[in-house]
Amino acid sequence: MGKVIAITNQKGGVGKTTTSVNLAASLAAANRRVLLVDLDPQGNAAMGCGIDKQEVKYSSYDLLMEEVPASETVIKIPDIGFSVIPGNSDLTAAEVELMHADHKERRLADALIPIKAEYDFILIDCPPSLNMLTLNAMVAANSLLIPMQCEYYALEGLSALMSTLKNIQDSVNPELHLEGILRTMYDDRNRLTKDVSEQLIRYFGDKVFRTCIPRNIRLAEAPSHGLPVLSYDKSSRGSVAYIALAGEMIRKEQHNSA
Repeated sequence: MGKVIAITNQKGGVGKTTTSVNLAASLAAANRRVLLVDLDPQGNAAMGCGIDKQEVKYSSYDLLMEEVPASETVIKIPDIGFSVIPGNSDLTAAEVELMHADHKERRLADALIPIKAEYDFILIDCPPSLNMLTLNAMVAANSLLIPMQCEYYALEGLSALMSTLKNIQDSVNPELHLEGILRTMYDDRNRLTKDVSEQLIRYFGDKVFRTCIPRNIRLAEAPSHGLPVLSYDKSSRGSVAYIALAGEMIRKEQHNSA
């Protein structure tokens, strides 16, 4: 049964979609069966995998509206080794339409049940806000992966996100837990970066991934080519970092299941 990981942060611009696409590619390169679900109305995760979000027949919107089964929304992309349920601007309407729907926060969780066994990992790219789409992701997920920049205001946002995690655990998904905090756009020459990083480790301990994702031009260029960085430039620092992150997660899974 696939492990569902929501990749989320209420703050935008922290490398959330970059992490979703490149972690999916790196897990797939390690022979894991991976599905990436794009829940962001911007549809950037789909675009980063070479999908024209305007040309797709079905998107995650149709999944949430219960219009089609999950199997019909999945796009298999052999070139990058994993499958995608694309997102697009239709998801903006879903936010409003779900407000008055039955079991509104469980739509994604219920939709994924029939296909969970086909994957080892299901990654959900969440929008950069705490809305009904993000709530659906958190209810569907086993764990949260939080990408964050090591800057002063990030700690405040992280505190709010941990409070949300506790609320979700107490109300609708008691199994939800923190997969880990991923330091992105990392520059160890910056004193503030190092200070915030030390605070994170002091407070969260081994919940902070050892792997840091550096600032890297090849990582920034890859989405414009519709490719994960692993396909665009395998030897780049960004690619090497995401491969290391995938390895860290796989070892953790193996240790927990031993």
